Amino acid sequence: MTQLSAPPVLDVRALSALTQSIAARPELWRPLVRFQESGRWWTRLDAPAGVDAWLITWLPSQGTELHDHGASSAAFTVVAGTITEFRPVDTGLAARAFPAGQTQTVDPGDLHDVLNAGTEPAVTIHAYSVPLTRMTYWARTAEGLLVRSRTVETDEPESDR
Repeated sequence: MTQLSAPPVLDVRALSALTQSIAARPELWRPLVRFQESGRWWTRLDAPAGVDAWLITWLPSQGTELHDHGASSAAFTVVAGTITEFRPVDTGLAARAFPAGQTQTVDPGDLHDVLNAGTEPAVTIHAYSVPLTRMTYWARTAEGLLVRSRTVETDEPESDR
């Protein structure tokens, strides 16, 4: 009996290289760009086995909530505009802006929040390995502690559904 092998799991370095390679080929993603007033818009992109890749668009003020990606590693490359990522520190959040051309990684278990804090639309390419299946959202208590607010089973990026 032949056993099927599982697709390889990519680490954040390989996911960064993947999002950068997709970003460098705008013919793969530019025709798919759309924006919607009701919230971020996304669509799946072609990716190797064992990886989910997504194009995500962000109008100004559109963002996520503080969350993790479960067991998935992630990377995103900004291809237009600027995206601001927030990571927990002490009793607050540290902000870091990522303009077009920059890439950020997210290890399994890392918490972050992402926002288009600018005045122009933004476009990002994201990749997850293992494919995204669960996200946990987090809130800060009055005492400054982070607590789980909800967990979502999902196969979509940055989902809050």
